Amino acid sequence: MSREVSPSDVEAAARLVAFGMRPKALPGRDPAYAELVRRYREDDVFADTAQRVASGLGLVVLAVDAAPGIVLAAVEESVFEIRMDEYARRTALANRQADKVLHGLAHLASAALAFPRPDDLGNDTYVGRVSVDQVDGAVREAARLLEERVSGSEEADPLSDAPQLEAVWRVWLRRPEAAGTKDGRAGEATTRGIVGKALRFLADQGFLVPVGTEGVYRTTPRYQVQVRELAAQRAFDELLELGVLPVGDASGSLRGGSDV
Repeated sequence: MSREVSPSDVEAAARLVAFGMRPKALPGRDPAYAELVRRYREDDVFADTAQRVASGLGLVVLAVDAAPGIVLAAVEESVFEIRMDEYARRTALANRQADKVLHGLAHLASAALAFPRPDDLGNDTYVGRVSVDQVDGAVREAARLLEERVSGSEEADPLSDAPQLEAVWRVWLRRPEAAGTKDGRAGEATTRGIVGKALRFLADQGFLVPVGTEGVYRTTPRYQVQVRELAAQRAFDELLELGVLPVGDASGSLRGGSDV
């Protein structure tokens, strides 16, 4: 028989979930966090308790391991869910609907470029790199090629399972790549501004870490777990199937951006 769950078990499980809600907390930096991760992986009753605590908060446990710690995702309608329209609203741009789609595509492309091969998502030692230049350039090139395919052939098959990708290429191409602000940054309404916001947000969430040149980031195990979930979505596959995103070379590094 399995042991009964004690109040201290519930408290400890709640502490573990709380660690997962602190984006930059890592077991390697906190012995108490590491001990809770160890307990989750070795004690089925404790693991079930932690999953139930998370579920009661509108969260799902995606993974628990020594490198990323506990990785959580919010279910639909959870108080912790970040909706793309809310995310775009924070940027206060004029065309809310178009901006929402562009921001979504920036995140989608960032994930695809950070882990361009299926093996990258299954290799816990893999570290990807991604940059503002790389993401904006790849999406712009994908948009240009898609425009050529659609305009050059009346028989071109639409991306029926990913209508957001059918519509977004026109919007992305119409947006300026960059328009400087008074302090020298790319304007938020530009495609580089949109990509920059996406990558900074991912860094704030503990998914990316800035490295070297401004606008360049490396991935974290936490992001790898999240992208595994994203890779199951049809839109992710459709973006890869456009055939214009850089792929990895034999050494495991990304090709496509000179600063990455």
